[in-house]
Amino acid sequence: MKRVMLYFGSFNPVHKGHIALAEYAVTQDLCDEVVLVVSPRSPYKEAAELAPEMDRFEMAEIACAASEYPDKIKPSAIEFLLPKPSYTIDTLRYLQQNFGSEMQFSILMGSDQIARLDGWKEYEKILEYPVYVYPRRGEPAAGFEGRITVLENAPLQDFSSTDVRERIGRGEDIGGMLDEGVAAYIRRKGLWSPAVRIMTLTAQLAADPENTALYIERGKLHYRMGEWGPALNDFNSVLRIDAEHVEAQQFAQMVQEILEFRYKDIYNP
Repeated sequence: MKRVMLYFGSFNPVHKGHIALAEYAVTQDLCDEVVLVVSPRSPYKEAAELAPEMDRFEMAEIACAASEYPDKIKPSAIEFLLPKPSYTIDTLRYLQQNFGSEMQFSILMGSDQIARLDGWKEYEKILEYPVYVYPRRGEPAAGFEGRITVLENAPLQDFSSTDVRERIGRGEDIGGMLDEGVAAYIRRKGLWSPAVRIMTLTAQLAADPENTALYIERGKLHYRMGEWGPALNDFNSVLRIDAEHVEAQQFAQMVQEILEFRYKDIYNP
């Protein structure tokens, strides 16, 4: 009987930490195959920055194919076919009913997830399966002692998909976080780009027009993109709300100096 370890997640996007954990599970002979079960939408997460499900699946395909064990680490779109929102126990039931005669299932999850497992649908039923827990920084694998296996020596994930998305949104380098094929896919599709992040921030500001942190973030993005007018507007918006905001003062001054230099350079040679 094939031992299949199910690694559930939104993989938004899949990164090197995910694949390193899957490779570790295979290397340690914890399973015959690791399956990255790409969730269409987690009922426990916000969907605001969730990339389209097929984009996330295709990125998972690329990352798995580039792994050390491409024949043993694979993605699955099974949850795309099941009722939404996707609950782990419902997927487990479906897999057990349809493939349980030929596969033995286990689950791989992070210590941050095990800490909140008692809030999941029918979590006691989930614990009837072998559950392997890998460490997350600042998230001890506490609770359910004797019912889970903590992988103390598993590679520690120093960054998350959220960190990757934020770096992309700020236009920063993500080379050390992603497989190059995944990074190329993100660039080609424009996922989580500064322009997309600006659109998201604009929508958030429409609902919360006094939020200075949102104006600052959007202003910085405009600044990095050389969009001086929109950047100055955002920093001035902060100063209208909080005239003593130091960061907004500094950025507004820098933008004004840039504009003054350009005006002088173009019109007063």
